[in-house]
Amino acid sequence: MSVSTTMKKFGLEQAFNYLYKDPEKNMRKLFSWAEKYAGKMYPNQLAQVKDAIENPENPYYRYIRHLIGDVDQEVLKTVAVNFFINENMIGWPKQQELKEKYNCNIPWTILLDPTSACNLHCTGCWAAEYGNKLNLSFDEIDDIIRQGKDMGVYMYIYTGGEPLVRKADIIRLCEKHDDCVFLCFTNGTLIDEAFADDMLRVKNFVPAISLEGFQEPTDSRRGQGVFDKVIRAMDILRERKLIYGISSCYTSVNYESITSEEYFDMLIEKGAYFIWYFHYMPVGNDAAPELLPNPEQREAVYRRLRDLRGRKPLFTMDFQNDAEYVGGCIAGGRRYFHINANGDMDPCVFIHYSDSNIREKTILEGLRSPLFQAYHDGQPFNDNMFQPCPMLENPHKLRGMIEKTGAKSTDLQSPESAEHLCGKCDHYAECWQGKAEQLWDEIPEERKAYVLEHNTK
Repeated sequence: MSVSTTMKKFGLEQAFNYLYKDPEKNMRKLFSWAEKYAGKMYPNQLAQVKDAIENPENPYYRYIRHLIGDVDQEVLKTVAVNFFINENMIGWPKQQELKEKYNCNIPWTILLDPTSACNLHCTGCWAAEYGNKLNLSFDEIDDIIRQGKDMGVYMYIYTGGEPLVRKADIIRLCEKHDDCVFLCFTNGTLIDEAFADDMLRVKNFVPAISLEGFQEPTDSRRGQGVFDKVIRAMDILRERKLIYGISSCYTSVNYESITSEEYFDMLIEKGAYFIWYFHYMPVGNDAAPELLPNPEQREAVYRRLRDLRGRKPLFTMDFQNDAEYVGGCIAGGRRYFHINANGDMDPCVFIHYSDSNIREKTILEGLRSPLFQAYHDGQPFNDNMFQPCPMLENPHKLRGMIEKTGAKSTDLQSPESAEHLCGKCDHYAECWQGKAEQLWDEIPEERKAYVLEHNTK
């Protein structure tokens, strides 16, 4: 680590120490200093932060105080240093350097499945199709992180299966790589007091708990009593002043309830700090295309979440409808890629095709493979940011990439052809196109130009 970086890390740590001496007074002083230092570089962003700090009507006025007052001080400091200093100030320039050097995508984060095993048997879960006997060893995960840090990646996201089946290894990895942030998508049922105490000790692990909505839809899909177990896990995390969030998948059946004011208010009351919405994807031979939202339902989700985001103190991300903020599809290593429990490098957590495996190639070699290069060369897959995905909204693009590169299905139990998968998306894409054009027309022209110029590569 350079002297400059060490000083910046030290400076951020000291800023937190100063903040906690008198949060209400000192956050304003710290912002005033930041405004003088960086005001000309980020005037719009700083204006938004200033309003959130000073304006009680701003939903993030409460959110900022929630973070400062309700998160363990050392946890917040560790996550902030690892995220802002390591992942962004150290990592981002390294990622850009390698991207230019090798003319390929270099990820901002890596998703990986420690295991395909799960303690639940949820209806329609595509992860279950992998079976429950696949695992990445501790050494393999450790090596993924080591290779990732060499590329400037300090953010890792566990998916599955149920990652917390591997609790002990996950905590060991947090300890060994204490300069990283680890996010974990989990059903939440394995979070108990002992594990929360481990989280409090390592300070760099953040769970995102999956919820289908309230009790009836959650228990009907995940099993009787699961909702109560999840609520208990949320209470344990809040009691220990830990950061956690929620992951919700919207379908044609549940989209209204999980975008309701009541749902947001419940999560805020329980102390959640973020919610990540995912659009249902018809992945797997046994998927149910009827769960795909129709255009009106997807538009309703888009408008509801943007309304709630402007009124509620809960950081909200919509994986499918927020593509304008990231310039379209972020898969294929552009911002992330996925490694399954068999070691296959998938371009996307929802698109299970690969031409590379970490047991045969380095990560960098995989990122330069034909399939990942096809992603690199094809992005953005559509200039309309409401049609970002090469599968869901542009199925002909995924068909073409799989045919051209010869990538194979990574589902070992029930392989699905690209034609079969994309065939389930053709009608959806055709129906959505008109609505997507209407929504994109609502975006100001200068905003569209900025997105396409600055965010798409």
